Amino acid sequence: MERQYAPERFYVAGDPAILETGARVSIVGSRQASPEGLARARKLARRLAGEGIVVVSGLALGIDTAAHTATIAAGGRTVGVIGTPLDPSYPRENELLQARIAAEHLLISQFAPGTKTQRFHFPQRNRTMALISDATMIVEAGETSGSLSQGWEALRLGRLLYITRALADDPALRRPSKMLDHGAQILSDATLPDFLEALPSRLTPVLDAAVPF
Repeated sequence: MERQYAPERFYVAGDPAILETGARVSIVGSRQASPEGLARARKLARRLAGEGIVVVSGLALGIDTAAHTATIAAGGRTVGVIGTPLDPSYPRENELLQARIAAEHLLISQFAPGTKTQRFHFPQRNRTMALISDATMIVEAGETSGSLSQGWEALRLGRLLYITRALADDPALRRPSKMLDHGAQILSDATLPDFLEALPSRLTPVLDAAVPF
């Protein structure tokens, strides 16, 4: 982890060992997501969970919520990286989801208890997500979205960055197409196998009992 950009301290609830048990992929996107975007996020999360990949997201409404809930429903592991202290829950609509992630998965904050939440904390949270993830996948986003900021941070760190075709082709947005010029790739059914192949594995190999010592 690059110390220059890493938070000085993490506050966690749940099982930190999740960070060492599989490749980590951020699924991020708009809070005001379209039905198609939500469906894409759920489909992607289920596929990653089925591959033993840890799904990272930011516990916001919209795409983040879809990614977390679909991962849990599929029996996968998820990490919530939040832009507030661990308690109280934010947003209120995700109080139960945040509590479940803290109890059964992993919840991470870089903000000490009692810290007053500021708007700039959420872009900082996105940078942290890029830092702890092997790859970022942006499903939907607005031009000023923190998800796009996370995409640029992923590229700066040399991480994989994939964006959906719908996002890349949106005429209202300029930043996604520029990301393609800097190494981002289009996420599709055709490119997903190559993406999965490129991810590192952190799974501990099982020793075959038949191998002699």
